[in-house]
Amino acid sequence: MNSGIAATLRTHDATLFVKGIPTDHPQARHQELEAAINPHLPAASPRLLWRVQTEGWDLLGYERIEGHHADYTPGSLDLPLITDALVELQHTPCPDLPIKRAEQRWSHYASPDCVEQLAGDTLLHTDFAWDNILITDRAHIIDWAWPTRGAAWIDPAVLILRLMNAGHSAPAADARARQIPSWQAAPRPAVRAFSEANARLWDEIARSDPQPWKKSMARHAHDWLTYWSARP
Repeated sequence: MNSGIAATLRTHDATLFVKGIPTDHPQARHQELEAAINPHLPAASPRLLWRVQTEGWDLLGYERIEGHHADYTPGSLDLPLITDALVELQHTPCPDLPIKRAEQRWSHYASPDCVEQLAGDTLLHTDFAWDNILITDRAHIIDWAWPTRGAAWIDPAVLILRLMNAGHSAPAADARARQIPSWQAAPRPAVRAFSEANARLWDEIARSDPQPWKKSMARHAHDWLTYWSARP
């Protein structure tokens, strides 16, 4: 979505996916981090094959995965593959890179006395939009522009809102996330603190750019918070 170039490149020897951004673009630092983190990602994530910086452009050449974007709707056969990929990711060591910490990332939205509950040492993706997952015989997590270091249960919490936006009820999305061990062990007060912060974040996103899907995500963030607050 944020790339100046996003294309399939067919050469004599290979078919690649290439994404690029001007080196002076405000998002250039995110692509820098995306390139740096790639060698540390699970095997299911596409490999970065080369990086070229020339003529004011920063280009990344990835192995191209022939698959379809994830189907998050209830009953989709993609759902077990997605949870498996997330479990695999949560067993991946977080590399020693300048990755933003969760307590920093949500500091403007969580109360000061709660934000430290988001801390942890798990490598998080934090953006489980349906088009950031490619499905073959497994799920491939792509687009690593926003890696975060934090509590392991944050990624399942992020996934839950995407499931709700695809038609799952809050209890059904919660049940799906409970297949991920970190969510089973998530401290209730910490999840509430994050859910409150995430609802504020989505409110801000929807106000600044009121596209229907963003307003829908904001609504589901509040629906989730209501459910979690009342959950036995």
